[in-house]
Amino acid sequence: MSTPPGGLAGPLWRAIVVYRVAALAYVCLLTARDADRYAHPLAAGPVLAAMAGWTAYTGYAYARPARRGWPLLLADLGVVLGIVLLTPWVVGRAALAAGVPALAVAWLGGPVLAWAVSGGRRRGAVAALALGAADLVARGTIIPSALNGAVLMLLAGVVVGHVARLAVTAEERLHRAVELEAATRERERLARDIHDSVLQVLALVQRRGAQLDGEAGELARLAGEQESALRALIATAPPSARSAPQGLDPSGTAAPGSTGDPPVGDDATSLDLRTLLRRHASPTVSVAAPATPVPLPARAARELAAAVAAALDNVARHADGRAWVLVEDETTVVRVTVRDAGPGIPAGRLAEAAEQGRLGVAQSIRGRLADLGGTATVVSVPGEGAEVELALPRPDSVGRRPGRS
Repeated sequence: MSTPPGGLAGPLWRAIVVYRVAALAYVCLLTARDADRYAHPLAAGPVLAAMAGWTAYTGYAYARPARRGWPLLLADLGVVLGIVLLTPWVVGRAALAAGVPALAVAWLGGPVLAWAVSGGRRRGAVAALALGAADLVARGTIIPSALNGAVLMLLAGVVVGHVARLAVTAEERLHRAVELEAATRERERLARDIHDSVLQVLALVQRRGAQLDGEAGELARLAGEQESALRALIATAPPSARSAPQGLDPSGTAAPGSTGDPPVGDDATSLDLRTLLRRHASPTVSVAAPATPVPLPARAARELAAAVAAALDNVARHADGRAWVLVEDETTVVRVTVRDAGPGIPAGRLAEAAEQGRLGVAQSIRGRLADLGGTATVVSVPGEGAEVELALPRPDSVGRRPGRS
């Protein structure tokens, strides 16, 4: 098992450093208490100095992912084994048999934890068995306290190794999920741009040339085939669109020429939403907006305007073309409502249109609002038209003006 630099395994390595420092402090206290019972008490000082130096070095080395390889792991295990095997000479077997703690005590668990975090349960168990066996050999006899210590080390190696493996697996899955989400968002953005440009042109060619003969009719037929194939290719509606309430026009079309995502840094400026929406005003489309500006970040304003254009295009195609657009600038939300007096939307028509690859609802309108953190809601009564409400929360970066409702 490999642990990537940083990530979720990083805190485990830092915890090992804290453990080794605390264990070393505990060893020093026990040595100060029991030094008069040691066979060679003066030798305990250099051993403690070596343990302190190795603790400092491993804390530095394990903090760098490039050094967490076999050379350091084996050296760590070898140093601790050497100190464990020095115990009979420094402490003395008689003192050990009388219950005096070994030199390393809890400090010898450091390599077990390091091996477990670097390689999982099996590697941690190997290090625990090696150190536990060395401790029992150094004591020369098996006493309950020594056996319990070996068992605890083995359990620590297995449990910590399991947790480390779970951390690495979770991090890998998180990375894959982030990459998949980024790829999906980019695919949806491209699908919207294609829908608002290429598909509209192909559909127009098919409709205009369907009644013509000769090569013009053949070109119209080919355009229709390519439109169907391209719709099937980009039909990747997000899960939220599948369970959304009945909303926009079932045809799933959007206004030709609507813009896609703006260049990076576009959010640094703001645009007046009224200016973008008043371009749609005509004898059949009425636009009502506040008397004061409705500023939004440039990208949000353009995407919201594009969604409105898609809804108006649906009105032009499937109703009588007459629509009313109402802009409301509330304290925390900007709402745009598009209302028509057409025949309304039959139940289930939106889901059917999405299955056919007609993505105006899923991508050109709902997708745009979802990317901006907003919502698209539609109320439709058969025979009485439809009402599309686009709600976009006002970002904190845009200054809120008190008194707006």
